[in-house]
Amino acid sequence: MNNPIDSIRDRWQKVLEEVDGALHQAARSGDIVKVIGVTKYVDAAQTRELVLAGCRLLGESRPQALWDKADLLQDLDCQWHLIGSLQRNKVRKTLSCVSLIHSLDSVRLVRFIDSIAKENHQLVQGLLEINVSGDSAKQGLPPTELFATLDELADIRNVQIVGLMAMAGLSATPSQAESQFAQLRALRDKAIARGLPDHVTLNELSMGMSDDFPMAIAQGATMVRIGSRLFLS
Repeated sequence: MNNPIDSIRDRWQKVLEEVDGALHQAARSGDIVKVIGVTKYVDAAQTRELVLAGCRLLGESRPQALWDKADLLQDLDCQWHLIGSLQRNKVRKTLSCVSLIHSLDSVRLVRFIDSIAKENHQLVQGLLEINVSGDSAKQGLPPTELFATLDELADIRNVQIVGLMAMAGLSATPSQAESQFAQLRALRDKAIARGLPDHVTLNELSMGMSDDFPMAIAQGATMVRIGSRLFLS
């Protein structure tokens, strides 16, 4: 039986192979998909082993857990992404730890982050979270509000919106998940065709997790968020 270190390393390599396979299947062999190793359910020791296996982008759902792990692993060459909700009272400390926030879900939150980043002379990168499934349990902007949100944020300068993020519905079948990911891609494409503010690029599509990332890659994902396939038996 493999020890835990070998198991995490083997699983990381397997995920990379599956991502490459999904890119090939989608005729995207020349593209790069960033794999975000989600550490929500594991401790710092297991997270360290994942980084040592080669994963340099780490995703955490809870700001407090992100702060703690980032502190314990500051000797490692890795970057942290916040993929869960962010309350305003946790913004200041979180901005000192992360390279990307996946979960910008309101104009109010983006404006508050912008004000803190301006104080810190900092440029923050983030993704607008879109609720493409319509699930009431999911956070994110309704798809119909994306264009108005971009218009409302046209004057911000210290938050750069670099893409969109979405999750498939909790009970979505594989075909339903792929349809929801296609909806996010189409929404992004419409926003670009409409014209974007100076601080918005929308190059990134963060969509797809352990159970549905091949469908997300088929629909143009540039980032997938993988947790259970790396750590659970």
